[in-house]
Amino acid sequence: MPTSTFASRALRFYTGLTTPRVPRGVVVMNPYRDGCVRGYVRAFLNKYFSDNLPRTLVFGINPGRFGAGLTGVTFTDPVALFERCGIANDLPQVSELSSHFIYKFIEECGGPQKVYHGHFLTAVSPLGLTREGINLNYYDDPVLARRLTPFIVSSIERQIALGGRTDRAIVLGVGENLKFLRKLNEAHGFFGTISALEHPSWIMVYRRNQRAKYLAKYQEAFGCSDTP
Repeated sequence: MPTSTFASRALRFYTGLTTPRVPRGVVVMNPYRDGCVRGYVRAFLNKYFSDNLPRTLVFGINPGRFGAGLTGVTFTDPVALFERCGIANDLPQVSELSSHFIYKFIEECGGPQKVYHGHFLTAVSPLGLTREGINLNYYDDPVLARRLTPFIVSSIERQIALGGRTDRAIVLGVGENLKFLRKLNEAHGFFGTISALEHPSWIMVYRRNQRAKYLAKYQEAFGCSDTP
């Protein structure tokens, strides 16, 4: 029997995600139900995670409908999946601002192989959410956040079991996302420390003319000069 790898464990995690209970009017996106998407995710994971190295978990908010809500790959829209990761796909070739920033950072940090060697990009809620066809952050609705909390806790525990490091995590989003994850961490003791960076979409919408400054912050936080 083949040895388990980070990639194979991560694929089981994604394909095993079940839709949590959410308030009326909220739609949960689960792209892993689609066979083609599962194939793209498998190809991505096998390309960058076919080993048993420990990785720092990097938590975004939740997948967006033009990014991981389509591809199943965190912060990766269909264009980046092909052009940056080399994985051809038949998905609508739409772009997402967060994906654009992340892959600019990854490029400046030495490429996907280097960044993914030591980090696993994920989200506090690994399944995306919409309301009336618009992206919804899990923390925007207090009732939604409460209902999702057991699902989120279980997801974090399962991702640590993939090979996620527990000495440190990185959270993208210095406001509500950081506040929520730190509160969970106080209750459950997942990580020794949590470092925070501004969220890519916030940077691209509100600080795009200062993008170079935030790219440098990401490089420092990810230890680009130290990663093999």
